[in-house]
Amino acid sequence: MEKLNERLILLTGIFVSALTISNVIAGKLVNIGPFLVPVAVLCYPITFAVTDIVSEVYGKRTAQKVVWTGFFTSLILVIYSQIAALYPPASIFEGNEAFVKVFGATPRIVLASILAYVLSQSHDVWAFHFWKRITGGSHLWLRNNLSTMVSQFIDTLVFITVAFAGTVPGTALSQMVFSQYAVKLIIAAIDTPFVYLGVKLVSGRWVVKEGS
Repeated sequence: MEKLNERLILLTGIFVSALTISNVIAGKLVNIGPFLVPVAVLCYPITFAVTDIVSEVYGKRTAQKVVWTGFFTSLILVIYSQIAALYPPASIFEGNEAFVKVFGATPRIVLASILAYVLSQSHDVWAFHFWKRITGGSHLWLRNNLSTMVSQFIDTLVFITVAFAGTVPGTALSQMVFSQYAVKLIIAAIDTPFVYLGVKLVSGRWVVKEGS
């Protein structure tokens, strides 16, 4: 039991780290093949893999606690980022404009990010356990992909819509949603072996049956 608790702390740390890093680096746009996406798209999907591992090994309630831990971590990051951006710089500090540009996110972007996070992560936990009941605790690969792929769509749609609706043409908005979701789908498919490996390393089993 002690080892399981220690591993849960480690998983929560990975989750919070990936979430925090994603929030900090989200402002940089990169090209992945033909898609224009925030560079955070390479890091944020880790959070869904972690919640699936936690859901499989520790159960729905614990996974939801991890999600809320991430939520409060994001709030703390937003609050202190705004304080740091607004606080007058020292006279010898020459990089304040760049600092404010990176950390002084607009309220609309912050709202979009937090709303998308809560909805998508909560859905991921719920959907994972819905499919676990349907499959009788088997087919982890199917549960992982079905829950994550829908959750990633919710995250992408909510964030892009709330953050950019009315500021860009409708066609551009659709292209942004498609580009981000396409990349997230690819990453979601790739992460399946790592979810299996994570479950095995944490619990000692490849699949944890419902109620076991």
